[in-house]
Amino acid sequence: MVSNCRLCDAQDLVLVMTDGRNRDLNYFRCGNCGLWNYDLDSGLNQEQYTEVYVSPTESDSKRNRNQRKSWAILKKRVPSPGRILDIGCGNGGLLYEARKDGWQVKGMELSASAARAIEQDTGIEVIVSDFLTYQPDESDVYDVVVLRHVLEHLPDPILAMERIGALLKPGGVTLMEFPNTRSVSYAWKRFLKNRGWKNKKFSADWRPGHCNEFCREAYDLLLQKTGFELLEWRTYSNRPVEDMLLHVFPVGNKARVLARKKPG
Repeated sequence: MVSNCRLCDAQDLVLVMTDGRNRDLNYFRCGNCGLWNYDLDSGLNQEQYTEVYVSPTESDSKRNRNQRKSWAILKKRVPSPGRILDIGCGNGGLLYEARKDGWQVKGMELSASAARAIEQDTGIEVIVSDFLTYQPDESDVYDVVVLRHVLEHLPDPILAMERIGALLKPGGVTLMEFPNTRSVSYAWKRFLKNRGWKNKKFSADWRPGHCNEFCREAYDLLLQKTGFELLEWRTYSNRPVEDMLLHVFPVGNKARVLARKKPG
């Protein structure tokens, strides 16, 4: 049972969504900051997100198209080449694009086999480590740190942002992508799951991988607590027409945000 919000420590938690085949996996929304806190005592499964390796050289891959889009948005904000670290770098596609633009690139992955595949295919260095326990040395600092669909998998969001801050130069930028709970599709998903209409596809032992899920208010508070300032918040879609609409109406189920580490 979740007793306190993992972001603001408030006890004002309300059951917002039941998940799993037996509807016994619970998410609690904080009435103070809006963070969705999953009851971690019910168990997690991060291995379900393991993907078959696709080379970043395969330009028609949907995964690579999405990473090129993320990189294009990031380099508009940070045009001068520097050092970039992508945590949970997948197939290294974003780093592959950054290197072509003159950046010094490095990735981080939990999986040694994934890291080896990237290094053998592209020559990009990939650290094999758990991000929350990784200890950088004094020279291990970056202009940009990327976490694409990683933050929601980390049980301690404050520690995660502090770790990012330790890896960034003062004034450095982080690009993050994660689900947006204040979206139209999340409201519909919640409606279906709370009535058991979207749960039978799961096996009885299925467990989610998301520990915490954010809305704009919760993310703003996370930045305030950890010495960052928000540069940009946008919801997005991988469908071009829908993506254009979401620039006007920010109700998409995925958020793409840029934040800067405050100097000093």
